[in-house]
Amino acid sequence: MTMSSSFAIGTPPIEITYTMNPRARRLSLRISNRTGAAKMTLPRGVALREAMAFAQSKENWLRKHMSHIQPARAPEFGDDMLLDGASYELVPGVKRGVILQGDKMHVKTAAQTLSPPLKAFYKSLARDRFWTASEHYAALINRKIKGISLRDTKSRWGSCSHDGRLMYSWRLVMAPRAVQDYVAAHEVCHLIEMNHSDRYWALVDSIYPDHKPQRAWLRKNGQSLHQYAL
Repeated sequence: MTMSSSFAIGTPPIEITYTMNPRARRLSLRISNRTGAAKMTLPRGVALREAMAFAQSKENWLRKHMSHIQPARAPEFGDDMLLDGASYELVPGVKRGVILQGDKMHVKTAAQTLSPPLKAFYKSLARDRFWTASEHYAALINRKIKGISLRDTKSRWGSCSHDGRLMYSWRLVMAPRAVQDYVAAHEVCHLIEMNHSDRYWALVDSIYPDHKPQRAWLRKNGQSLHQYAL
């Protein structure tokens, strides 16, 4: 069972929410790409004063990275929305659903209710894309997937469970198609290697070679996929 609370460090104060998790192996500190909030996980036996000291040692790192994160906001007509790595201007539509025409993304809805149809559009596309890609890469390593799920994850783009189920962030359809394919290949390889060992990366290379540009794109641009609250 986990318990959450918070403490603050520095001036002006940085609030850090921490969770006591007996299954954790070490202290970990992360920043939400969406909100800029700082969160810490404490393993069993680590005192709060030790966690605070660790956080204080990372204060400069926290302030540097938090300064680059803008809180997500609701989309508005006139905004640029990402899809497959390209930008589309949000404009009012006359047909139901989300319609792409040229560099425009037409949505028939009131300005204050843009988020629900956009989220539905992205999730529907993501489900089709990642199911197809996952089955493709799984076949290359003679494995079958048990199913996929979509989430709006903050700290990871995908995951693979021991029973063969894959999870993906639906926001990945905003990234270039090559990035989407790489993440699918990455997660499928965990069906065999539930780690990031040399054997794992050799397996990734065998079905998706030359993936460094895709990994670099996510490191550089991943935060932009969370700029709108959907």
